[in-house]
Amino acid sequence: MAQDNAACNHASGVTDNKGGGGGGVDTNKNAGAAAKTVEEVKPHAVQEQLPGVQYCIRSPPPWREAVLLGFQHYLLSLGVTVLIPTILVPQMGGGFAEKARVFQTLLFVSGISTLLQSLFGTRLPIVLVGSHTYIIPITSIIQARRYNSETDSYERFIQTMRAIQGALIITACFQMAVGFFGFWRNAVRFLSPLSVVPYITFTGLSLYRFGFPMVTTCVEIGLPTLVIFVFISQYLNRYIGIKKPIYERYSVLFTVTIAWLFALFLTSCTVYNHQSESTQNNCRTDRAGLITAAPWVYFPGFFQWGAPTFHAGEALAMIAASLVSFFEYTGTCYAAARYGSATPVPPSVIGRGAGWVGVSALLSGVFGSITGCTASVENAGLLALTKAGSRRVVQISSGFMIFFSIFGKLGAFFASVPMPIIAALYCVLFGYVSSGGLGFLQFCNLNNFRTKFVLGLSFFLGLSIPQYFTEYYHVKQHHGIPIWLNDAVTVIFMSHTTVAALVAFVLDVTLSREDDAARKDIGLQWWERFSLYSADVKNDEFYSLPCRLDKLFPPS
Repeated sequence: MAQDNAACNHASGVTDNKGGGGGGVDTNKNAGAAAKTVEEVKPHAVQEQLPGVQYCIRSPPPWREAVLLGFQHYLLSLGVTVLIPTILVPQMGGGFAEKARVFQTLLFVSGISTLLQSLFGTRLPIVLVGSHTYIIPITSIIQARRYNSETDSYERFIQTMRAIQGALIITACFQMAVGFFGFWRNAVRFLSPLSVVPYITFTGLSLYRFGFPMVTTCVEIGLPTLVIFVFISQYLNRYIGIKKPIYERYSVLFTVTIAWLFALFLTSCTVYNHQSESTQNNCRTDRAGLITAAPWVYFPGFFQWGAPTFHAGEALAMIAASLVSFFEYTGTCYAAARYGSATPVPPSVIGRGAGWVGVSALLSGVFGSITGCTASVENAGLLALTKAGSRRVVQISSGFMIFFSIFGKLGAFFASVPMPIIAALYCVLFGYVSSGGLGFLQFCNLNNFRTKFVLGLSFFLGLSIPQYFTEYYHVKQHHGIPIWLNDAVTVIFMSHTTVAALVAFVLDVTLSREDDAARKDIGLQWWERFSLYSADVKNDEFYSLPCRLDKLFPPS
């Protein structure tokens, strides 16, 4: 471990830049006594790369440790992978069998997408999972009259799934064009540390509804899980006195095991037999319906639900959702780079990764996995908790995802963890991602009123505007507006991340770049070192493609 730590510290290239406001030498002179110099008080040093990371991107842990860490990432990916089919499949007319097949397909596509992203995309330790951003346009497809007129529920499920596949395929073409042709790269190039702060912060904060509100759907399981998770990850190592951070690093495994056994005990004791249907679905360990419905071995095939159908309005609404997923993906990438002790991600690498997100959407459309993919925020938070930002760990996690998607019964067993348990983990992990965004404040001048204005307005509108559109969505009346246009506007402005990032971006570009002093206040002079791939030698260390593919696809 000492060698790995040394490798991480060497790779990080930590600099000790002195910040402002550091206080001078304080001397107290007494009559007839020599002057005594009090130790100089300095602010915390600015760190270009996060110190304390024990396994950075290029320093993999030992294999046994890497497998356990990879399994933790796999467990976390199950949360949204189960949640999305649970929400959408019953609305489409599908039963437990269809839900199990969609779950396995989504897990399979997520595993392949994660592997491709780690090899040819950004090469960051990020996990790609199904995106909840697509739920609004998918719900509109489900509620379309041409599908609701079908009386047979299974046939309605098939027709709806084909329409979703068609919309995803068109969306994938759009995403690949935006990513590979450099449009997203050119947009990201205008970011600065000041605009990145609300961007990353709201990437974590925007998911608050999947945290404590979901914990309270089964308080007797969710709340103890949250307490246990915090205790194991932050306190247990101190009390036991172990030098190695075993409990902190594997706190997800310990917590899920304890909470799952407790939930299984309550279920077997018939505690929930006379409770409401909602309580039983959230608390019991046998209500997901995946274990009985999932086949032992299942390999998703191309167009398993039939030939996709295409509708322009449905595709346009899905494209709007894909833009939101790009915002969330980019914010997660910056957080993962920070927690992997890498340099800030160059725009060309972000654009390259965005193109591979489009490839993931294409796989979703071809295999029929009900939604597109984006970077998992909770898995980025796990990098901070474990202090292990190794790329190999995530690649092992993708292997678990592919394996358990094919061997359905085994995958369904782990997917039967009650959602309040996963939500309790989210409360901590989403917070880590949010704090990763706040860490970029060290590169900005917080004593500048223009900086305060950009931060304050972007934070406030990032909370306020989505709240209005959320209320509007639940009581919406189209008044002659096409459904696809209504969905496109709603899905964009309901996203806290998108609104906060856009407001900060516009204010930053128009207010904070007048002269060198203003550029220094927002950290742009430091940030420009990483705006071009070739501007910093460490970029090649973290983000270069394998097998010398950089010569065929040179980054800019």
